[in-house]
Amino acid sequence: MAETVAAEYLTRVTTLLHSILDSQAPAVDEAAAVVADQVAADRLVHVYGPGGHSNLASQEVFFRAGGLMHVSAILDEGTLLSGGALRSMAMERTPGYGRVVIRSARLGEGDLLVLVNAYGINAALIDAALEARERGVRTIGVSSRQHAEDTSADHPARHPSRADLHDVVDLHLDTKVPVGDAVMELPGALERTGAVSTFANAFTLNWLMMRTIELLGERGVEAPIWRSGNAPGGDEANARFIERFTGRVRWL
Repeated sequence: MAETVAAEYLTRVTTLLHSILDSQAPAVDEAAAVVADQVAADRLVHVYGPGGHSNLASQEVFFRAGGLMHVSAILDEGTLLSGGALRSMAMERTPGYGRVVIRSARLGEGDLLVLVNAYGINAALIDAALEARERGVRTIGVSSRQHAEDTSADHPARHPSRADLHDVVDLHLDTKVPVGDAVMELPGALERTGAVSTFANAFTLNWLMMRTIELLGERGVEAPIWRSGNAPGGDEANARFIERFTGRVRWL
């Protein structure tokens, strides 16, 4: 029955999210304090998800109802699926490409970059992290430690250094995504189905942002938060802050 498949998938997704919740609270607290410092200083929080579906993570917390207005997504066309799925995969595997993206974003000393990728190994991702570190940018990684550590060193997606994201960022949040992402085995299907990384990334990032907002509230800092433009009073609420970010947030 259709409900049986859905129920099993729901169980596996919620089990994954609970494993993140149960293990990552200290890491989220530490990362949220860094994000809160940035917002309190009226500085942007840059989010980059190099990788086809990992780009969705940067979009999840950008210009989002309930999201921090200080979040600036790096929506580079190179790895967006809108430019072609196979092209996206080729670009995320291209050594040096991530460095170009960070240079183009003009990140430097005092900036904060959140790097999101389900598997935490691809060349563009690692190069983005290395370039950011060399430029004095503070980095927070969001990826699956298990997936990175269980992926062979000679996998074609890997950076030439064979580095994992969790080893080259200042702070790391573990999304616990299993190898292969898909978690359901169905009769007659040749491959597993039911991917979970988008759920894991969205949950982890929204948790990070909400904890940041809590910390800012404890400090007495008003955090500009987007209200849905489709909600009553949304345009008016957002208009109070638009001028602070127009021209600063590249993709606003």
